[in-house]
Amino acid sequence: QVQLVESGGGSVQAGGSLRLSCAAFGYPYQPYCMGWFRQALGKKREGDAALVSDGSTSYADSVKDRFTISRDSAKNTLYLQMNNLKPEDTARYYCAADTQNRGRYGGKWSSEYEYNYWGLGTQVTVSS
Repeated sequence: QVQLVESGGGSVQAGGSLRLSCAAFGYPYQPYCMGWFRQALGKKREGDAALVSDGSTSYADSVKDRFTISRDSAKNTLYLQMNNLKPEDTARYYCAADTQNRGRYGGKWSSEYEYNYWGLGTQVTVSS
């Protein structure tokens, strides 16, 4: 059973930075794709960034040039470096993994349905 455990959330002021981590347990291989999603209170979950096994990355327009997704294969850990945080970035952030190659059907990386494992999330709060 794959477990994804996020950490690194917290409260920061606008303009600050945080680095989220997602440790993967129970799956020693690199997933086909891993992503970071956010869900603000009362809103639907939306994708921020994704990292495919070939090394390619994708970002939502709202976080491009501010967030960077990366992975340390030795630690089996996914990261999201978040810089220049804004109050609208306040949300619970979730890590997700696709171990079934759902992306082969041509779905969009930012769709929740492309991922079959999810963490419980970590809260990020940005104050103005």
